Amino acid sequence: MSSFLALKLADRTEQVQKDQIRSALQHSRAIETFQERIGDIETVDQLVDDPEVYAFVMRAFDLEDQIFGKALIKKMLKSDVEDRESLIRRLTDPRFRVMYDALGFEENGTRNPNTPVKDWQDQIVERYVDTQFVNGLAEQNETVGAALEFRRKAADIETPFDILKDSELSSFMRTVLGLPAESAQVDIDRQAAFIERRFDLDKLKDPAEVERLVARYAIVSDALNSTASLNNVVVQMMSSAVSVGYGGSFTPITIDIASISLMRSTY
Repeated sequence: MSSFLALKLADRTEQVQKDQIRSALQHSRAIETFQERIGDIETVDQLVDDPEVYAFVMRAFDLEDQIFGKALIKKMLKSDVEDRESLIRRLTDPRFRVMYDALGFEENGTRNPNTPVKDWQDQIVERYVDTQFVNGLAEQNETVGAALEFRRKAADIETPFDILKDSELSSFMRTVLGLPAESAQVDIDRQAAFIERRFDLDKLKDPAEVERLVARYAIVSDALNSTASLNNVVVQMMSSAVSVGYGGSFTPITIDIASISLMRSTY
């Protein structure tokens, strides 16, 4: 299945898959534990020192690979975002800032007005489920996972540097703009200038434009990926056209070029 079709299938089955995630024993227990305990957590130290709740929050913000860095997480969440030298301002991975802003700890991590609020708790749970959904699809098809990540982050992109500081967004934009992977080694200011010349970032506020980019990314990625291309319906048809039938005879097929051209023009 092509990445474009896999993405369409993921969109159609998203709610069903998320319901399955919520009901799976591993995740349902994690959600229940988070909901039972988070309301009593007021400080950064309390959060990080509760292994189950801490792990849940880290996974919700796609930071499972950083779970063992507890000292770093404590220091980051206690940072003063107004201080340009603070850790939260110096960390380049955008996932940390997203978590920092969403958790909303105050007074050097000693107070949090959000944790007792059910609506806020529900948002964190939804973020956890959505992260599991996207990561699960990414394990099956990296292109689909990257497309879903871009769709979720696009509205928050304001400058080229919002793209360049995120490795996944950078790779996505290089693909849709037709840039080689080696361009990532170019001076970052030159990369930013090129993005501004090639694409109007204000268009990312338009959901229709975001969907056009997502579709283009899926199709171009498959075209660049030899393995995915071999699974493409059109390639399969062309391969059959030159295959040898029983008894060594040539097996012809008819390819509707007009339909294929129409499909390409639609994307």
